[in-house]
Amino acid sequence: MRLCLGPSSGPVVLIAPALFEEANRLRAFTVAVMRGLAERGIASILPDLPGTNESLIATEDATLVDWRAAFAAAVPSRPAHVVAIRGGALVDTDAEVVGRYHLSPPTGADIVRDLVRTRLAGMREGGGAFDPADIDRPGPPITLSGNVIARDLLVALKKAAPSVADRTIRLESDTRDADRKVVGRPLWRLSEPDTDVMLAETIAEDIALWIAQCAA
Repeated sequence: MRLCLGPSSGPVVLIAPALFEEANRLRAFTVAVMRGLAERGIASILPDLPGTNESLIATEDATLVDWRAAFAAAVPSRPAHVVAIRGGALVDTDAEVVGRYHLSPPTGADIVRDLVRTRLAGMREGGGAFDPADIDRPGPPITLSGNVIARDLLVALKKAAPSVADRTIRLESDTRDADRKVVGRPLWRLSEPDTDVMLAETIAEDIALWIAQCAA
């Protein structure tokens, strides 16, 4: 399953979505960016990764290899660019595309660290036991931030790095290197899903200018 917006011809963007709970927090923002691209004559495709949204695969059966293969298979027949949002930059590695654009890409270790931190915070509030070292031991899937995740996936993510991007955008509050820093809220850190209209417009415009430069 995939969400498609924009014209049936011309430039097209394949979006690598954020992962786990960040995907829920950033869904409205991602769609807002897609609508902004459509207004600029650029089509976009947002696929469901295996084990997410409408996928028939259980979340606990998802693997990083399958995510990467499924995303690569979602590349359309006409020349496409990738826009990877947050952890999506860990998934787009095998896609054959014209160029890669990353928005606030973390490492896989960053993603796992945030999942563990959320689980530990929940323990302090509601009790229960969890040893972060269990991730590296054989055993059944582990529930983190409401997601039932295979330990093999968590181990693979801890070793994963973002693909090499042609353009990287980060928020002004982020100290890591980027081609451009923009004003906006880190929506992936909020307790509830939300969007940022101005940030979505800024990103859509930046993507459109980047695609135009790629075509020049």
